[in-house]
Amino acid sequence: MRALTTPTEQPLLELDNLRVNFHTPTGIVRAVRGLSFTLGRERLGIVGESGSGKSMTGRAILDLIPYPGEVLADRLVYRGQDLLTMDKRTRRKLRGRHISMVMQDPKFSLNPVQTVGEQIAEAYRVHHKASAREARERSLAMLEAVQIREPGRVYELYPHEVSGGMGQRVMIAMMLIAEPDILIADEPTSALDVTVQLQILKILDDLVTERGMGLIFISHDLHLVQSFCDRVIVMYGGKAMETLPAAELADEAARSQRHPYTLGLLGCLPDLDHPKAKLATLTRDPAWLA
Repeated sequence: MRALTTPTEQPLLELDNLRVNFHTPTGIVRAVRGLSFTLGRERLGIVGESGSGKSMTGRAILDLIPYPGEVLADRLVYRGQDLLTMDKRTRRKLRGRHISMVMQDPKFSLNPVQTVGEQIAEAYRVHHKASAREARERSLAMLEAVQIREPGRVYELYPHEVSGGMGQRVMIAMMLIAEPDILIADEPTSALDVTVQLQILKILDDLVTERGMGLIFISHDLHLVQSFCDRVIVMYGGKAMETLPAAELADEAARSQRHPYTLGLLGCLPDLDHPKAKLATLTRDPAWLA
């Protein structure tokens, strides 16, 4: 896969020295430490262990960090608009309409007392002046776009009545119905079996390519990111260890030049073609966070 942004095109998103801190009675917890990157019309993967700051990065972009957390940055710009100086009301209008986020588990993100169709239609009407009939028609079309069979029947179901894979497709439909420029997908396939994983990735791939969106794909699965994304940011302890083309994760010749943490993550993965008697143990150097 190749990035869709031309060298002269303005980036969709620019981050410079992003920090996310939580002030606690025992001190400051630094969830994200000086992260910088730009996002074009491409698939950008963010990988790392649990607690590395992947999800916090996505939430910080959308201004979803709860108290007592704080978001700081030297630069946080969406298509020339400064998100740091933007007032809360304007930034809330930006959320969903221009930047959307698919959360990890639909069971905790969907409203249990509303049908999935009502929730998708509501997401559309929040950002567009539309009648209930138009919102329903657009919602049914979006359910069909994410390859849900019998969208009319699924529209009337409640979240507990849909499977994990279908729930994830509903979440994707809800986030994409407003036609955002950027989609942040927070481990959208982690709770799904391999077959459904491939279906969800195919849907994301088609929608990103057809709409020319920018995708931030958050995952702990290096093999998945390597095959799906254009670039990869490897995070540890809230800090980016390195940024590299996704293809280099599988390139044996390029591996020797990678950061020790990236090599450690790769060494911990089982390889069916080259089985090992014992997987490597991941070592961490406190100096990496200095």
